[in-house]
Amino acid sequence: MQASPLVAVPFAAPSASVTRWTVGDVLALYDMPLMDLIWKAQGVHRQHFDANAIQRSTLLSVKTGGCSEDCSYCSQSARYDTETERERLMPIDEVVAAAKAAKAKGASRFCMGAAWKGPKDSDLDRVLEMVREVKALGMQTCVTLGMLKDGQADKLKEAGLDYYNHNLDTDKEFYGQVIKTHTHDDRLDTLEQVREAGINVCSGGIIGMGESRKNRAALIVQLANLPKPPESVPINNLVPIPGTPLADKPRLDPFEFVRTIAAARIAMPTSWVRLSAGRQEMSDELQTLCFLAGANSMFYGDRLLTTDNPDIDRDDRLFARLGVKAV
Repeated sequence: MQASPLVAVPFAAPSASVTRWTVGDVLALYDMPLMDLIWKAQGVHRQHFDANAIQRSTLLSVKTGGCSEDCSYCSQSARYDTETERERLMPIDEVVAAAKAAKAKGASRFCMGAAWKGPKDSDLDRVLEMVREVKALGMQTCVTLGMLKDGQADKLKEAGLDYYNHNLDTDKEFYGQVIKTHTHDDRLDTLEQVREAGINVCSGGIIGMGESRKNRAALIVQLANLPKPPESVPINNLVPIPGTPLADKPRLDPFEFVRTIAAARIAMPTSWVRLSAGRQEMSDELQTLCFLAGANSMFYGDRLLTTDNPDIDRDDRLFARLGVKAV
């Protein structure tokens, strides 16, 4: 019996008369039957990436706790009573040792995060040395240091930084319900400085903070409609942390998370879409569904900044079961 030919599934995309996504465009993606949405996202993904390759990054907190910001999801804010303790900036030799270990275990990118509203120049000088040392190991480098002042992005570029992470976190309209110590526009200003310095942009968001589907769609639109979409787009599933204002938020429907991955893939077809925070709570089957929907990057290692991540052995077993390779 001859198999029926595959039939393309129609989907919403910006019309030929416009070049920018609208919230309505992305909401139309969310509203598709899930199987059709995943089918379309996988098709878009295969046009630009190897469907069986996953990029792996390791994230290290090089300065933990004591942040003056009031981000409602974050255990590192000095405003909340959490189990995260304030620590000084790590010595460079310890950072390099962690990077060497990450490379030996198969990570290709090493990300360094510091809990600051923004770095002082004296602190930045030490981070620049970290970037140079990790770069010398043959790894891609990424830092997340908060908001940058004029000239700081240029110094990071000169040190060899490949990616700067600065998430938009959520839709501009919902932003004030999560963060009040700075604005959505402040985040965009740092992304502009990073782009002008010639550094790759890593920017995504967190879902499950009480936002609506429309807010989630708007976040994707705001990322996709940047002058150039981010090269890397982390999609975080909120990990409710005791002591933070979002500690009691209910878990998001897993299929809504998959829809968000698929919508991000379709709206930003050439970006790396990364499974980030929240992966510890995901089954292997849910992660695989996310890969099918277009996620092709992940944080690799037992720990993110302050939350747990699946252990390396579990990830290696999953890769083997799926027949995917690390890049």
